[in-house]
Amino acid sequence: MTPVLMPVYGRSEVAPVRGEGPHLFDADGRRWLDFASGIAVNALGHSHPHLVGAIQRQAALLMHTSNLYTLPGQQRLAERLTALTFADTVFFTNSGAEALEATLKTCLRWLDADGRSEAKVLTFSGAFHGRTLATISATDQPKVRNGFGTVLERFVTVPFDDLAAAEAAVNAGNIGAILVEPIQGESGIRPTSPAFLQGLRRLADDHNLLLAFDEVQSGIGRTGTLFAYEQYGVAPDVMAVGKGVGGGFPLGACLATANAASGMTAGMHGSTYGGNPLAMAAGEAVLDVVAEPAFLAQVRETSAILRGRLETLATEVPGLFLEVRGLGLMLGVKLNGDSRAFVAHARTYGLLTAAAGDNVVRILPPLIIEPQHIEEAIAKLGEAARTFPRAQAAA
Repeated sequence: MTPVLMPVYGRSEVAPVRGEGPHLFDADGRRWLDFASGIAVNALGHSHPHLVGAIQRQAALLMHTSNLYTLPGQQRLAERLTALTFADTVFFTNSGAEALEATLKTCLRWLDADGRSEAKVLTFSGAFHGRTLATISATDQPKVRNGFGTVLERFVTVPFDDLAAAEAAVNAGNIGAILVEPIQGESGIRPTSPAFLQGLRRLADDHNLLLAFDEVQSGIGRTGTLFAYEQYGVAPDVMAVGKGVGGGFPLGACLATANAASGMTAGMHGSTYGGNPLAMAAGEAVLDVVAEPAFLAQVRETSAILRGRLETLATEVPGLFLEVRGLGLMLGVKLNGDSRAFVAHARTYGLLTAAAGDNVVRILPPLIIEPQHIEEAIAKLGEAARTFPRAQAAA
């Protein structure tokens, strides 16, 4: 019998019906500590009163009209985002993948207007930019590309965090833009080195290229600054954001400089739901909290505590946890074993995490966690580690 839900997800047994802060509950009242946050989406945790209140108030006024009309909420949120970043202009979407589509189209339109309609986009091994046909074309990962035939041939892929390889590709010619994640999330929480990202900026400047960042997972306070690029001393020309920007409400955005967006004129792109009043209210509510310097300072303090406790735990269960990596509250624990099996095992102890490539367990808690939540997570993680079958650990 064909399942009523298309079977494209490997779903777990967890069936949450309610959330509160960093916790999820099922219909029977069973509780989990959510250190996956909807894969870095629930920046303010679950049922945050400011976010819920903003959505409720806007829903009672106006949810959708379409972009045939002027929407004041878009203007307000765009003004706030541009004031907080490198950008001059914003296009709102419903997801991170759509934000990447807008980012790529912005780059390609800029190249076309510059007489380089055949120029390609340089991307990096292990990248994950989404599951649309364009974004799967921008990665070399077979698990997301296989089965879809010939993909878009506008991309050149070189090793991640290898500046010499990037330089060689650019010097070989016909590269017009560079797309990179400052921290690769799906491939195992792999931060770029500062020298790499700074080198890409120099390459872009020297060769008249656009530099585009994918901060869908690393943005909106996740790394302890509003965006990860701030910690590298490098600003992009175009940037895709999503996940945490709506705090759980579907929202994404493409941010760009005036120069980079110069080709995006009327009719070049659009979205029926993108930037709807309800999404704008959610985005503003998230910024009300996350963009405050004191809140970001708290994220940095909390992340230092969490990282330290994870590193200590690694010494207490030798041979299983090999490395703690990442920035802020975008952390990964490299496992000596199958990370997916461990994530499933940890769920039985009431802890939700997320698996990633390179046998990494992603630790992506809500940004509002407090020290007691860290202690709860470490206790559950420690129990799971001590009872994880060694045969799996050595797999």
